[in-house]
Amino acid sequence: MPTEGPFRFSLQARSGLARAGVFTTPHGPVHTPAFMPVGTHGAVKAMTPAQVRATGAEVVLANTYHLTLRPGEALVAKLGGLHAFMRWSGPILTDSGGFQVFSLPSKEISDHGVRFANELTGESLELTPERSIEIQNALGADIVMAFDECTPWPADEALAAAGVRRTLAWIERCAKAHARPDAQALFGIVQGSVYPALRERCAAALVAMDLPGYAIGGVSVGEGHELLCRVTEHAAPLLPESKPRYLMGVGLPEDLLAAIGYGMDLFDCVIPTRYARSASVFTVRGRIRLTQRRYRRDGYPIDPSCDCEACAGGFSRAYLHHLFAANEVLSAILCSIHNVRFYQRLVATARAAVLEQRFEDWRQAFLSAYRGSQSEAPE
Repeated sequence: MPTEGPFRFSLQARSGLARAGVFTTPHGPVHTPAFMPVGTHGAVKAMTPAQVRATGAEVVLANTYHLTLRPGEALVAKLGGLHAFMRWSGPILTDSGGFQVFSLPSKEISDHGVRFANELTGESLELTPERSIEIQNALGADIVMAFDECTPWPADEALAAAGVRRTLAWIERCAKAHARPDAQALFGIVQGSVYPALRERCAAALVAMDLPGYAIGGVSVGEGHELLCRVTEHAAPLLPESKPRYLMGVGLPEDLLAAIGYGMDLFDCVIPTRYARSASVFTVRGRIRLTQRRYRRDGYPIDPSCDCEACAGGFSRAYLHHLFAANEVLSAILCSIHNVRFYQRLVATARAAVLEQRFEDWRQAFLSAYRGSQSEAPE
């Protein structure tokens, strides 16, 4: 059954545990499973909004921590909110800033919040659940994330349990501080590291709050593919069938397809554009690095099966090899377009396989070709 209110999620099909659905937001629908390109500073690196949209992306992600440091949420709000500011008319998700502050080398964590030094000015700042929600309310994204404690990897059970306790206390404060529930969906985040009982405890408390959506956090922090899969497989069924499920910060194509198979709906990662800037591009037959000498005279497009602006436009691997050698910015632009389109094609094809009740067969066939033909070791 679809959820009520301004945000609605309806399941259209299942194939095993994999799901195909539609998440309706004030700025348009998101057809799931969906991959969200990351626009940390309000822009997907090396791509215009029109180029991002042309890849098939329906929703993008922006970073609360970085946007409050520069240019500041007050200016963004004054100029019409994040949609107008970054010229993106579709749905936007903002993270809470928690991952960024917990990643800083020097910070002070208390039950009240996290104190840290402004990386631009050195000024002492504090980010609390209330402050995170205040910033996100001002930015105006469609989906806002609760402020949580992102447990590092590795973590013993005591440290992970402390993170769950703090995360649950903070989500209650986030919900009380949330001033725009009619326009912004607040998602809770399940923490608990690799400890099943902690994941269960956290998920049960969050589900009892009846939030518009739920995320699994604390993965893709260095634990590797096997543990990522184990945590996701255990945690996904703990979340409501009738709400969207978001796996944060994931990841490589094989990670996405595994997580879709466990019943996750939304994904984000910097990998497509980050890898593009270092000449690493994805194809249906594996990942290649265009700076390798073998591509210096290669007249084929990155992926002959791809319909992106770089491939369908006739730009050859040899030309892209030349652009990287000449340090031309067009190399990053074309490869970013290709990689983001690859990810959009991947989730769209996965969605079609779910709708046709053949997801697992399709996944195995894709991975067989992708892994079996890969000529370069993973980075």
